[in-house]
Amino acid sequence: MAFESLSDKLQNVFKNLRGKGRLSEADVKTALKEVKMALLEADVNFKVVKQFISAVQERAIGQDVQNSLTPGQMVIKIVNEELVKLMGSETTEIELKPASEITVILMAGLQGAGKTTTTAKIAGKLKAKGRNPLLVACDIYRPAAIKQLQINGEKQGVPVFSMGENQKPADIAKAAMAFAAKNGQNVVILDTAGRLHIDEDMMNELIEIKESVEVHQTVLVVDAMTGQDAVNVAGMFHDKIGIDGVIITKLDGDTRGGSALSIRAVTGKPVLYVGMGEKLSDLEQFYPERMASRILGMGDILSLIEKAESQVDEEKARELSQKLKKAEFDYNDFLDQMTQVKNMGGMASIMSMMPGMGQMKDMDIDEKAMDRVEAIILSMTIKERTNPDLMKNASRKQRVANGAGVDISEVHRIVKQFDQMKKMMKQLPGMLGGGKRRGGAGAGLLGKLKLPF
Repeated sequence: MAFESLSDKLQNVFKNLRGKGRLSEADVKTALKEVKMALLEADVNFKVVKQFISAVQERAIGQDVQNSLTPGQMVIKIVNEELVKLMGSETTEIELKPASEITVILMAGLQGAGKTTTTAKIAGKLKAKGRNPLLVACDIYRPAAIKQLQINGEKQGVPVFSMGENQKPADIAKAAMAFAAKNGQNVVILDTAGRLHIDEDMMNELIEIKESVEVHQTVLVVDAMTGQDAVNVAGMFHDKIGIDGVIITKLDGDTRGGSALSIRAVTGKPVLYVGMGEKLSDLEQFYPERMASRILGMGDILSLIEKAESQVDEEKARELSQKLKKAEFDYNDFLDQMTQVKNMGGMASIMSMMPGMGQMKDMDIDEKAMDRVEAIILSMTIKERTNPDLMKNASRKQRVANGAGVDISEVHRIVKQFDQMKKMMKQLPGMLGGGKRRGGAGAGLLGKLKLPF
């Protein structure tokens, strides 16, 4: 996952600081030297790192830290605040004109950055906010790009305007504007052509499009996997055509993530969204304060709750809550909960967002174990899933084990865990209620997340 290595290194630095009752200037400088190395290894721009360390050091060796009862925590607070400042402090949205007018968004980026998929993701976001978007296929050089946009547009329920491969992109953009005005679309999103690298033809084509139609927002899509090159690309695009914001894709992959920390400082333009997966729903609003919190191992509980809410069927959740309180839930409910955890990115993703849980990834969460549990439950008959007591029968367990392709001991374990969970829920009738009932704030969170474990 992005920032995993950086997060680990920073947490180790801060662990040493927390143990000290008083910090000397030498302590601070030693710690910041390690922070500097961690940032550089995460592919953060060198100039950005230099300015960041200078800003932190100036504050960290001041009287406020020296006189603090918990100087180590004070330094962590300063690093957190400077990280937020580095990434932009405030969350920035794509600016839209009033719904009665047409907003034109030009999507730009190099080939392979995930621009076409991201364009469809943005359309879905705007549709969910009540807008009526139109996707426009301006990449005439890759027939596959047009087809890909049409397929993704259909999945998002958003129309796609295309004139094939034999028209100039600027003419397609103009025709799309007329189409949108006639059909009531109030956001036109132009998916433009990418290249393997920046060249004059690409830039001239984008300039020509911007001269043909009034573009209100130019959004650059960059690939986090390219590291420092993503920052260089952003700088060059901004110099050549002017950009209003950046979307960073593939931030869920094995990437050092330095681009997310550098782009704002280098270009002066905000990161708008981050791509966290290949599904069309895997596009997250970029919150600088939440990202800083995740990097420092403090978790990101707000994003976790938002992710849970987007994946949870509220009616099903209410029904399950009632079943849990009465200890009446069955294997079908258990399977539903597992599916929701998968849709949220799996247990490793969930734990990475929970405060203090970042280090627990070393426990080697076996995501495949969830697949085996799913196979075991799906090997049960409908009657067995609905009536869990039937699974106490040894011959049923053997049949289910054979069907799932697992050892019978795994079936024994699942049945035992399921029984234990039912007993626990019976003892904690208010656990999922939250609010003022027994269970308090933590119980409210469990209710929000609806996790099965």
